[in-house]
Amino acid sequence: MTHSRSSDPRRSLTLRDVSEACGVSEMTVSRVLRNREDVSPATREKVLTAARDLGYVPNKIAGALASQQVNLVAVMVPSLSNMVFPEVLGGISAALEDTGLQPVFGVTNYSPEREENVLYEMLSWRPSGVILAGLEHTAAARAMLENAGIPIVEIMDIDGPAIDSVVGISHRAAGRQMADAIVAAGYRRIGFLGTKMGGDHRARKRLEGLTERLAEHGLEVADTEFYSGGSALKKGREMTQTILHRSPDLDFLYYSNDMIGAGGLLYCLEKGYDIPEQLGLAGFNGTDFLDGLPMQLATIDACRREIGEKAAQIIAGKGVDGVIGGLRIELTPRLDPGDTIRKR
Repeated sequence: MTHSRSSDPRRSLTLRDVSEACGVSEMTVSRVLRNREDVSPATREKVLTAARDLGYVPNKIAGALASQQVNLVAVMVPSLSNMVFPEVLGGISAALEDTGLQPVFGVTNYSPEREENVLYEMLSWRPSGVILAGLEHTAAARAMLENAGIPIVEIMDIDGPAIDSVVGISHRAAGRQMADAIVAAGYRRIGFLGTKMGGDHRARKRLEGLTERLAEHGLEVADTEFYSGGSALKKGREMTQTILHRSPDLDFLYYSNDMIGAGGLLYCLEKGYDIPEQLGLAGFNGTDFLDGLPMQLATIDACRREIGEKAAQIIAGKGVDGVIGGLRIELTPRLDPGDTIRKR
């Protein structure tokens, strides 16, 4: 009995289709597609050419039944509307490009419960590793990660205990670094504007670091303004208007991210504030879109692409000395004062 694609165009291609197209056994086709080394180069090329010509894609789930693992890396981030995470994903994709591993992305919307659900679904596909943002997880999510039996890399933050490997910056240190720059420039009445602290642990840690270091200088955060939802220019404008209306004597505004900081800068310029003499401003992340603003907003580069690259390298076994598990890589963020902090 012969098999013909023309009899049923909806039928999925099988190993037999490839076998008949190149004249070798189904077992040999299977060995080639599973990258087994016990096949001659000439036969391997013949099989791969036939598979490519037919448009055959191996069924990874079927293949996983024997190995209990597929060549997917589960990557979980809280948001794609925040400009930070696409750069992280770009770093992960670039580092995995020649490894045979394919990233699969999930978005949690800063919800611990959603993270738990997405993680459950992703682990059911038996990925080769997991990369996920943050160190804070539900008890159930933590148990799943601890018992997954694969490399886990938590990214973006190193302020806390890690499940396995961790790659990121200290957000408390970044907050302290900004406090030192603010005080050195002579500002004394500081406001903080950011997301509601329940879901954004990294912004919370930056505020904690800022508050701790200001206290060492005998100062405090004079006012705060919080919001929920995505980071947007409009939100930055609205928050800035609100906090300056409530506390008109503020002389510095520190934003939890560059997007709302850019909105605040545009609002202040529109209202005629003398920046940076009357009012200083700073954001966080060092995103490229700041280059298009009328003034360069002060910011801290969060090393996001490098974080993605190093996390993926760990999963791919290209970490320090080929070690996959238990690595702790702390990157050093860089402060760029731009045009919105006084030069002293």
